[in-house]
Amino acid sequence: MMTPTKISAIGLALGLLMMQPAWANSLPNAPNAFRYRLGPGDRLRMEVFKTEGYQASVEVLSDGTVNLPRLGSVSVWGLSLDEARKRISKGYSLILRRPIVYLDLVGSRPLRVSISGEVQRPGLYSIAQGGSNQLGSAGPTGGATTISTSGWPTLVDAIQKAGGLTAQGDLGNVMIVRADAGPGSKLRTFHYDFWQVLRGSDPVANPLIYDGDAISIARADKLSEADLLSVASSTFAPDTISVNVIGEVMSPGNQSIKANSPLSQALLSAGGLNRRASKTTIKLLRLQSTGAIKQSIISYNPAASLGSPENPPMQQGDTLIVDRHGWAKLNDSLKSAVEPIGPLLNATSIFRLLGGF
Repeated sequence: MMTPTKISAIGLALGLLMMQPAWANSLPNAPNAFRYRLGPGDRLRMEVFKTEGYQASVEVLSDGTVNLPRLGSVSVWGLSLDEARKRISKGYSLILRRPIVYLDLVGSRPLRVSISGEVQRPGLYSIAQGGSNQLGSAGPTGGATTISTSGWPTLVDAIQKAGGLTAQGDLGNVMIVRADAGPGSKLRTFHYDFWQVLRGSDPVANPLIYDGDAISIARADKLSEADLLSVASSTFAPDTISVNVIGEVMSPGNQSIKANSPLSQALLSAGGLNRRASKTTIKLLRLQSTGAIKQSIISYNPAASLGSPENPPMQQGDTLIVDRHGWAKLNDSLKSAVEPIGPLLNATSIFRLLGGF
């Protein structure tokens, strides 16, 4: 018989267990927020307690079903492991008396996610547990950093898989859209602010990602020089990008530079300006997300701060055209005008030297 003291203690313990913080259920990693849902490609092991001939190792087929002994095809797409176990138990209860079914996930399928917004390579990705993520473009000479990961993929792994952030990526507005309970269910949206990590304040969760997640990174209106440098030195940004520098530089061609490097770094990688270059009319050509090419005329100032109009950060695929200054253009024009009659002038000069007319 339980005493009133024991009953009170048990009641208090149960009360403490039920008094969960309100924010706990709002986190994507909380147990009640999201459960793994089975889908095509998952590998399962099933057996019935103390019943021979009912063991099976199966893979979820493309139609979302598994074939089980004596039961045949069972649809498990979109179900959690517990829900799938209950469905299989219900099927076997028509054959067996009070079957106890064990169901284990022995191999998970690659996660298919979409990544959009301010990343280097937006698109659809298949991400498996572990693997390598290449940060940025290797360019014509290679050299991009590759990061190896292990365990269940996270949001940062997905961003790295897409090549890292662009120079305009807003780490304070990263979003995941996720289905509550498999295909066709209600969607939920989760927002993350990773600026707290870079600025050394309170830690921020690096959430796990799941099959079907849609990840997007918003565009920042304006970033300070300190913010640009913080992002460039972090694992959120690509290690290197490739830009093309042509015109009046010492070594024109494709250049591999650090992500978010300023215009001055791209010019230095090309050997710097030559004596014919014009510092006030450098053209920056940049491909927009709409497919249009935006052209900017930059008055170059190597002492200008990063992010300023005179020294903007470079992006993957940018092209810099260094024009000639006015005196070089004049000399080239005179040379072009005189060049066709040059042989005649030379012949006349020789004729005069020989005593002719």
